[in-house]
Amino acid sequence: MEPRISYAVGRLERVLRRRIVAALEPDGLPLPAYTTLSVLRAENGLSNAQLARRALVTPQSMNEVLNLLVERGFVRRRAEPGHGRILRTELTRAGQRALERCDRAVDAVEQEMLADLDADEEAFLRALLVRCGRALEHEQRERRPGFTPSRRPVTQ
Repeated sequence: MEPRISYAVGRLERVLRRRIVAALEPDGLPLPAYTTLSVLRAENGLSNAQLARRALVTPQSMNEVLNLLVERGFVRRRAEPGHGRILRTELTRAGQRALERCDRAVDAVEQEMLADLDADEEAFLRALLVRCGRALEHEQRERRPGFTPSRRPVTQ
């Protein structure tokens, strides 16, 4: 009997997380810190709440991550003009260099994971995983109070 897809994905996630954590260990960065640096590379100047959502952690956990990253000089925080309570976070050059080192370590893990796939299979896998993630995110948004779908559901 084939395993459930949710089981296979969950098992892969746990093994992959363990391997990435080990790969990041020489740089002393926990996985949420690496994820935060990656998010900032894509979109610099985010607030704590925005970073927490994108890094898939709570705002309280993001505070701890940001304290570590500020302490190491990998990010700097500045007050939003006109909104003194909102702090924008920016990647520093030191943070960019740390991120590049960590990317190489994570790339090695991904290359090992994907070694038996050709380029087309890898692209197909990526596309399928993204679609599955979007489908579940869409479902979660619909369950929130006040959500109004942009189109009517299809009925048969």
